[in-house]
Amino acid sequence: MNSLNVLSNSLTHPLKTYINRELSLLEFNKRVLAQAKDTEYPLLERLNFLIIFSRNLDEFFEIRIASLMQQIEFSNHAKTRPDDLLMSDIVTTISKLAHEAVEEQYKILNYNVLPQLQGHGIHFIQHGDILQKHKEWIKEYFYNEVQPVVTPISLDPAHPFPRLVNKSLNFIVTLEGKDAFGRKIDLAIVPAPRSLPSLVKLPKSISGEAEHYILLSAIIQQHIHELFSGVTTTGCYQFRVTRNADLTVSEDVEDLAIALKDELSSRRFGRAVRLEVNKNCPANITDYLLGQFDLDPEQLYRIDGPLNLVRFISNLNLPDLRFTPFIQKLPKALYNKKSIFDVLKNEDVLLHHPFHSFAPVIKLLKDAAHDPHVLAIKQTLYRSGADSEIVQVLAEAARNGKEVTAVIELRARFDEESNIEVANVLQEAGAVVVYGIVGYKTHAKMILIVRREMDKIKRYVHLGTGNYHATNAKIYTDYGLLTSDTDICEDVHKIFQELTGMGKMVKLKKLFHAPFTLHSQLIELIENEIINSKAGKKAQIIIKVNALTEPQLIDALYKASQAGVQIDLIVRSICCLRPQVKGLSENIRVRSIVGRYLEHTRVYYFYHQGDSKLYCGSADWMGRNLFSRIETCFPIEDKKLRKKILEDGLNNYLQDNRRAWELQADGTWTQCSPSLGQPVYIAQEHLLNHTF
Repeated sequence: MNSLNVLSNSLTHPLKTYINRELSLLEFNKRVLAQAKDTEYPLLERLNFLIIFSRNLDEFFEIRIASLMQQIEFSNHAKTRPDDLLMSDIVTTISKLAHEAVEEQYKILNYNVLPQLQGHGIHFIQHGDILQKHKEWIKEYFYNEVQPVVTPISLDPAHPFPRLVNKSLNFIVTLEGKDAFGRKIDLAIVPAPRSLPSLVKLPKSISGEAEHYILLSAIIQQHIHELFSGVTTTGCYQFRVTRNADLTVSEDVEDLAIALKDELSSRRFGRAVRLEVNKNCPANITDYLLGQFDLDPEQLYRIDGPLNLVRFISNLNLPDLRFTPFIQKLPKALYNKKSIFDVLKNEDVLLHHPFHSFAPVIKLLKDAAHDPHVLAIKQTLYRSGADSEIVQVLAEAARNGKEVTAVIELRARFDEESNIEVANVLQEAGAVVVYGIVGYKTHAKMILIVRREMDKIKRYVHLGTGNYHATNAKIYTDYGLLTSDTDICEDVHKIFQELTGMGKMVKLKKLFHAPFTLHSQLIELIENEIINSKAGKKAQIIIKVNALTEPQLIDALYKASQAGVQIDLIVRSICCLRPQVKGLSENIRVRSIVGRYLEHTRVYYFYHQGDSKLYCGSADWMGRNLFSRIETCFPIEDKKLRKKILEDGLNNYLQDNRRAWELQADGTWTQCSPSLGQPVYIAQEHLLNHTF
């Protein structure tokens, strides 16, 4: 059911010109869920889409719903902006739609994906599926692997209800009788050990030729009575609580890393926002749990299957039921070249991940780490693990005597702990580590290499739309630019000075940067198209971002549409702009691509009287990116590269008639399909088959 129709039925005033961002994000997650039903995908990839949906929904509750609930607690009449809707109405609508989506998710799992996997000889054993031939092996596994680490907790005055970790799987057990101390205990809690795999493969001696995997939860339930000898277990039910996981760090702290470490522990035990239980859990038990977590009945989700679905596929490796591996390529400019520096002296190089390998970025850093002429390396790091090759190369460069500066954004959500570890590794190697600007997340993706050549200083730069994370570069679509352009390199140098030092806003020659010039420059570029259209000239805008929520930019696009500018928006997830509304936005089309790879590129194209302006950047068109983060937006000046991005990164996606979804005026999303006789066109597959 469409979220906006549900909401409009519950409100006393008409919907306005902005789509609510939380509802839009939920609609995106439903588009992800729809991929699990697509029979053109391999089976394990369809299962993976179900897991991605679970992971996305977890974060949706941890951050977005938690924030709404917090604001409602301060004021029952709190409204969201700019749609001016009551937050309580939004939460009620989301609850209805989320319940429907979760029910659909488990229908797909139980009646579609799992039966088809069984047809391929892959069986997942839940508690109700355990056969006699399984029991002896399960018993042995329980005694050897599970019982030594599991901790049953009886509930009595000496053992109050325990603090349970966010998203952990737990069991509530009903009991009868008295224990060894003569205590009459009715209830107990058993947390499932997180140190053990959630799926355990049965040996061939039991499973035969088929692949049989048993859930850890099934093993525990099968032998739950062994944990309570002397009393009778009358029931055992899984449950899982989701908590507020957002972090709040004061701007007055003396050491951001120490403050974050303190906050990270609180994330595990934040306020509860959702309770998931087995479908067969009795009402008296769910009522008890809701009371313990201070939740209302609409925050209860009855699940017909495994509650910890995010870990469901953690140790499966069945390539026949996966996407065919894709061999990443190198840009032609880098074929058989020993030194990237020599290439960049003569031309810019464009990287389009995952179709291009991420190896040139790592090679650039490796070459710099060992090149005796390189004096300094500066880099921003937003999401990079301590064991990543990039971090190890930076550490090696520092040990080699290079001046290495790393601007690490400790507050990258859910990567805070990893980033603290990265900072420690680099500091121990001798690198200078700074945490950016308090109050502004450093989201820009930049590498600056300073090299002495012929007694002069020469700079080289990498700018990107995505994180310096080699694994993400295989599954996210992103652009990266390698250049030695003097002005761009000087701009990047100035931004690094801004990040590590103090002073006035720096004036840049070619780059736009948030929170200073990016928003105003985007408005100006839109207004230029308006002027051209009103003068009877061709005017066109194509924007590709992950999210569009910023009201002033939305209003500018509405204004451009009314002036006759043709606008195409390719927005992966949240879009608060309402397209195709007569008199408001009839010249705006919005589409979303959901496919094998996560669309992550940010590209801004303006026709500009035929002398097109095309920019790539790290920023989505959201208020937080434009006003509360350090972001960069860089021009693509080489005509060949600009044409390449226009063709592959924009027009290619506008032709997609299979993985694309189009946003309608009423807020619904409709999946595209080829017209009668029209061939199927899938943008990502075109790029996979395209010779770069």
